[in-house]
Order: sequence, then structure tokens, then C-alpha cells
Amino acid sequence: MMRIGELARQTGVSVKTIRFYEQVGVLPPPSRMENNYRLYSPDTVDRLRFITHARSLGLSLREITAILALSDRGEPPCGEMLASLDRQIAAVNQRIADLQELRAALIDLRQRGNQVATPWTDCICALVRDCQV
Repeated sequence: MMRIGELARQTGVSVKTIRFYEQVGVLPPPSRMENNYRLYSPDTVDRLRFITHARSLGLSLREITAILALSDRGEPPCGEMLASLDRQIAAVNQRIADLQELRAALIDLRQRGNQVATPWTDCICALVRDCQV
């Protein structure tokens, strides 16, 4: 068993974040010592590492909670995990497409901005003001 500071050191997750994860239910409430200090089992380290890595992949706390709930009930969470990854892949693909569109618009504006023009009439500032990305 370990206290919250040790859990934070072992996982690289701040004490504040650990408390938040407990509050929102992604981490179960820990047992308490007589002085009300939190006590965590070694299993909490693995759970918190899973949460941290899933968050770094862009999964929401709602998705992570659903995956962990399945696991907690003894059900295989693999299908839910794969569905979450598929949604994240689709979201990343959309962001890439949006960024490519933005890049093209920026390049176009930059090229058009090389032309000498009257300020605020037909200069680059007017182009930026009037562009629709």
C-alpha cells in the first residue's frame, strides 16, 4: 500500500490530477488510514498508467471510464478500446485534413501578399480580413 505522494512519484501524475480522477470516478476511491490519508494498492499504479497513456492517445475520460468499467466487471474491454481507437483515428484524420486546408490557404495568402498594394484596400491585411478558411 502507498500514499498519494508515492503513487504520484511512481506514475508521474500530479497529486491534484489523481484527486481529480477519483472525483470523476475514473479511479476508485482509495482506502483511508486512521488519519484520513489515502492508501492505494499496487494495482492503482497500473490503472493510472493506463489512464495516462490512453489520455496521451487522445481518448476522453468518458471513453476511458467505459473501458475500465468493463474491465472492473470482468468483461473484456477490447471491443470498446478498439472502437475508441477507431473514433480517435477518424478525429485525427479530420484534423489532418483541416490542417492541410489551412496550410493551403496560408500559402495562397502568403503568395498573394507579395504583391505591392494599397494598405487595407488590396494589401495582405485586406486579404486576411476577407478570407474564409
